[in-house]
Amino acid sequence: MLAGQIMTERVVTVSPDTPVKRATKLLAEHGFSALPVLDDDERLVGIVTEADCVRDRVPPDVRTGAKPGHPTPPRTVGEVMTSPVTAMSTTADLAELVSALLDNNFRAMPIVDGQKLAGIVTRGDVVRALSRDDATIARDIRRKLLIYGGADRWTVHVRDGVATIVDEYDDETDRHVATVLAESVPGVTHAETLWRTVDS
Repeated sequence: MLAGQIMTERVVTVSPDTPVKRATKLLAEHGFSALPVLDDDERLVGIVTEADCVRDRVPPDVRTGAKPGHPTPPRTVGEVMTSPVTAMSTTADLAELVSALLDNNFRAMPIVDGQKLAGIVTRGDVVRALSRDDATIARDIRRKLLIYGGADRWTVHVRDGVATIVDEYDDETDRHVATVLAESVPGVTHAETLWRTVDS
């Protein structure tokens, strides 16, 4: 799968001049964990997360024995955002994107086309793709294979996201292509293409 296949294209964004209060409101209203930050030319220049918006913004409560006084918190997104920001292209391998999310403890990855924001992939987007039901996944695999050998050539079974494809013909190259096509379908965790032997 590629990042562009599961990304959310309609992305809520902010600018470096956006008040942190406004960014916090957007995160809360939409249930997001991060917002891409774009400059005046619509180029991706940073990302602001929930953590960025809450850091140093809650004053200590003197009733707990804390000392009074608290520094004035940053006012704009540009003061708290992460920049430069890690981003990936629409053609990035989703497996690599997931590794980047997990290895860096990111909750969202901006997706770019050149310097322009194309979308965003969150952990939730990946979970939704992996949670697709097996019947839907099998239907999508059959649709891809329809243009590669016809409807009657392939038998497709999917269980728990694992796809097994049976080929009527003994052609190793075609089986490889079928496997690659199946693994490009959102929700497929593994695919294998077998030859239907005479005995089977």
